[in-house]
Amino acid sequence: MKILVCISHVPDTTSKINFTENDTKFDTNGVQFVINPYDEFSLTRAMWFKEKQGASVTVVNVGGPETEPTLRKALAIGADDAIRVNTTPTDGFLVAKELAEVVKNGGYDLVLAGKESADYNGQMVPGMLASLLGYDFVNGCVGVEVDGTNVTLDREIDGGEEKVSSTLPMVVAGQKGIVEEKDLRIPNMRGIMMARKKPLNVVEASGATASTTTKTFEKPAPKGDVKLVDNVDDLINLLHNEAKAI
Repeated sequence: MKILVCISHVPDTTSKINFTENDTKFDTNGVQFVINPYDEFSLTRAMWFKEKQGASVTVVNVGGPETEPTLRKALAIGADDAIRVNTTPTDGFLVAKELAEVVKNGGYDLVLAGKESADYNGQMVPGMLASLLGYDFVNGCVGVEVDGTNVTLDREIDGGEEKVSSTLPMVVAGQKGIVEEKDLRIPNMRGIMMARKKPLNVVEASGATASTTTKTFEKPAPKGDVKLVDNVDDLINLLHNEAKAI
């Protein structure tokens, strides 16, 4: 089984975010980038298939040279090889189009991704990728098992979980539950050294164009001052006279 894991290069959630050029571009200065957490869950599940079923695991990112350290980390975790599509990921549709070309050229059986990226939270790329490929798609996946070409999946729905079945090839967008946080892997020194020797192939973009443009970014309004109260009467007074909640 050939598995392709889509990796987003996203800012660490503890990073301070700023914008430049009249708030039209994201300022990357001083920002630490990491593997998108949802993608890391899916990558860890792919490693299980590699170890238990002999699957091969390739990771892919659409981005510039600055994303290669993130791909190297994925290789250190245990992926066999990596692909970087050399273009700027300006919107979700462009990313999906470029990933579709990688899937078609590589003949992958199972495409794993996170349900969304932690920067834009669009939840669009995996679904568009499946549509472009004509593959079955399961979003919000919290469990996946493969037996030959048959796939059994659990997905999160309102109020519970749903069990579905499909066949390869398909696209699966995972989240926490497809593996647990305790199962995530920290690269060890041996993995880091081996990652330096694993192939990281740079391919030129197919020429897909973005369908959207960014006009401006805006930070959320700062939170107001917090008032601490130590008795119920003061709390009731504030809720009634200031918050107008009661």
